[in-house]
Formats: sequence, C-alpha cells, structure tokens
Amino acid sequence: MHTMWKGTISFGLVNIPVKLHSATENKDISLRQLHEECKSPIEYERTCPVCEREVEKEEIVKAYEYAKNKFVVLDDEELEELKKEQTDKAVEIMDFVKLSDIDPIYFEKSYYLSPDEGGTKAYSLLRQTLLDTEKIGVAKIIIRSKEQLAMVRVYENTLVMETIHYPDEVRDVKEVPNVPEETELGKKELETAKTLVEQLTSEFDPEQYKDDYRQALLDLIEAKKNNEDISTAEPKPTPDNVTDLMEALEKSLDKNQKKTKKKTTKKKSAKTGNEQKSTSKKTS
Repeated sequence: MHTMWKGTISFGLVNIPVKLHSATENKDISLRQLHEECKSPIEYERTCPVCEREVEKEEIVKAYEYAKNKFVVLDDEELEELKKEQTDKAVEIMDFVKLSDIDPIYFEKSYYLSPDEGGTKAYSLLRQTLLDTEKIGVAKIIIRSKEQLAMVRVYENTLVMETIHYPDEVRDVKEVPNVPEETELGKKELETAKTLVEQLTSEFDPEQYKDDYRQALLDLIEAKKNNEDISTAEPKPTPDNVTDLMEALEKSLDKNQKKTKKKTTKKKSAKTGNEQKSTSKKTS
C-alpha cells in the first residue's frame, strides 16, 4: 500500500512514528472526449489570451486573486518554506471526544495509519486507549499543502485518520431554500411511516450494496469491444515547421500593423489638436 505521508502523532508525551495510506479509492469510470469526425482525443492547452500562445509549465506562477484582476503572486520558494514549517511539526492530538459528537457532514476522507519503525508499542497503546475509553482524538495535519482538521479512531484493529471540514467550510443550513417549518402530520400517516421503517430496519452490511451503474457501464463497454464496435484515433499530423513559422510571422505582422495604426491615429489626433489650438490663438 502506497505511503502518502510519514511523520509523528503525539498525545501527551507519547510519540508514535506513523505512515499514512489512503483508505479509499475512486472507482469511477473515466471517459475520454473525442472529436467525432476523426475519433482523436481532445487536447486542452495552457494558453495566455494576452500573449496569444501556449504557455510552458515553467512559465506559470501561483497567485491569489484578492479582487477582480488583482493578484498577489507567491513564488514556489515562499510556498515550500511555509509548507516545510508546518509539515515538520508533529501531529499533536489536541482533544479527545466521542465519535457521536461529530456530525457526519464534517467527514471528508479516510486514511489508514500504520506504525513506522520503532512505533509498534506506542501505536498499540493509543489503539487500546481509544477502544477502552470509547473516544477519538482530534488533531491537525498538513496533507498536500493544506492544513486539515482530523480525527484518529480505531477501525477493525487499525488506527484510522479521518480528515474533517473546518466549521467555516460547512455552509450555513439556514441558507437552504424552501425548507418547511414544522408541519402538522396525521397520526395515521406517521404510524404507517414508522412501521415501514421498522420493516426495513436491518444490520448494516456494506457488502450488499453495489454500484449498479458502474457495472452496467462496464458491461456495455465490454459488449461493444467484443462486437468490435471500436474506434481508432487518426495519427496526429507531423507539424510543418515552415507552415508554423509563416503562421507566426503573419500573426506578428498583423499585430504590428495594428499597433502602427493606433500610433498613427494618436499622432493625427495630437496634430489636429495642436493645429486647432494654433488657429484659436491667431484668431484671438
């Protein structure tokens, strides 16, 4: 299992060297976009609308837009230093709470924690303590340049870290439109609904739930493949350097002509203005 992060989790004076592994994986089926005519994959280029050209990766900088078209540029060194300052800190469990105290709306992503070298005993100590007290630990961790609020709990004999949203990341429920206030319900309707819930109540078994759409899509893809209902992309044409050069020269020429026209217009306007002023002086 791939290690995403290595560090230390601490509670009190106990330090646990651990490794972090993603506990879940996205199994969505990724579909490519093709040009219908030649069945070639559509490409998306990084282009600058002002320079009118494709921008190389090393030419791109990160920035924060604090107002419309107003940016604060942050260079990679500044961001790396800031990230290093936070990453080097041990992940400290700040509080212990009951799992039932945290509403599921805060949950984000799950990660397995495994003990790193020399951390087996401390790992076991935290695991048993959480089980005996029926509590979970609340901590902070830096993952992929973002500080995350997280909780540490036990899942099937393994410590799990769940990243959770900060309160200001959860939208105010009062902003949800058209939510009815308390509605008067008939006693018979309510009793019938409760009976239905009782009839459908069972032990939660995640294995019984399947992604029917994903399976149907896989079956459709396999059937089309077996029937040789497939498409092959046409080979990408080799760029003609002469054509590309001419195109670039023509664009540059056109751009310069527009600039020259603007300058000429400005000069004419300035000259006309000066002549008018001169005429006015003679008249007076």
